[in-house]
Amino acid sequence: MNFLSLRTAQICLYQSVYSNILKASPESVNSIQARCYAARKGTRERRNKAKVKVEVKKVGFIPLNQRNKAKFLASRQKLKFDDSDKRDPVDDVFVCKYYKWIAYPFQEAVKCHQEVHHPEIYNRPEANLNVSIELNMEGEKKTRFLDNFTRIVAMPHKFDQEISRSVAAFSKTPENQQLALDAGAGLSGGVETIKKIQNGEIAMTDFKYVVAHPDILPELVVLRGLLKRKFPSPKNGSLDVDLKSAVDKFLYGITYTAVKDEYEKDFGLIQVVIGNLTMEPKQLEENFAALIRDVHSMRPKRQGTFISRCLLWTNYSSEKLKVNHNVYIEDDESTKKDTTEEEEDAERIAL
Repeated sequence: MNFLSLRTAQICLYQSVYSNILKASPESVNSIQARCYAARKGTRERRNKAKVKVEVKKVGFIPLNQRNKAKFLASRQKLKFDDSDKRDPVDDVFVCKYYKWIAYPFQEAVKCHQEVHHPEIYNRPEANLNVSIELNMEGEKKTRFLDNFTRIVAMPHKFDQEISRSVAAFSKTPENQQLALDAGAGLSGGVETIKKIQNGEIAMTDFKYVVAHPDILPELVVLRGLLKRKFPSPKNGSLDVDLKSAVDKFLYGITYTAVKDEYEKDFGLIQVVIGNLTMEPKQLEENFAALIRDVHSMRPKRQGTFISRCLLWTNYSSEKLKVNHNVYIEDDESTKKDTTEEEEDAERIAL
């Protein structure tokens, strides 16, 4: 039997069954068509949802430092150092991770580094002495944080920083102009020099810093658009009555930058060189004191400490020694109180 004959037999069977149903009574027909159950709940809703076209949102490129950010922050070691819950060491030999860091006097820490870098050990007696200053970058409000800042501070004792700098100085009086030249300024002049700069005879791109005496400030305003951020300002010390010290500061001072951490925003770090190990410990201490006082001047108006920790280290050794920086801040605050009291007494006497 082929396929066509089989299909014909099926059609004949269906026709005979349908004719028998039509010959039956109406009750039997209704009983066959009757439905004694309900559709399952939610079937139509699921069917309608299946018909809805799902739009796939395209995700752009995610930088590597932002992928799985929560997991990264959970596993990341905190930069803020706190050993207040640890014990004080009772002798000279102890496991460092179980005890508090020892705060050395500055000169003693310098002598330790000089001994380690002696020719008989590391043979690096001329190594630079670096300072790491950890800051609490919280602002006046806990939800606000300080921005990164860069400053330059004069050093009482100069050292070779292997950096070439050039300073231009402006003043009306020839005496101040000569003092600036004697201090090492590459250019020193007055109103005539300003006119030459306007005419293009002198290029200010050759000078990294610009200092000025307040007496020439009205004539110097015409160069504000040309100088931009180099324009002298009393805020950074480039506009000063003592032009010689201003030139000396920008020629031989050290530049430092406080960098706020990208994730731990209340943590800031300053890393700067204050001298080399061939200098006397007393000279390095005076450089360190000048740096600490300048950093402390950027402290926000809030309770709590701003400088949390200071470490001395070199590039040739992994040893870092903690030094007590509060001594220099307390001396600075006491001298400020003494000067304010003297000024108040002078005002009273004048009255």
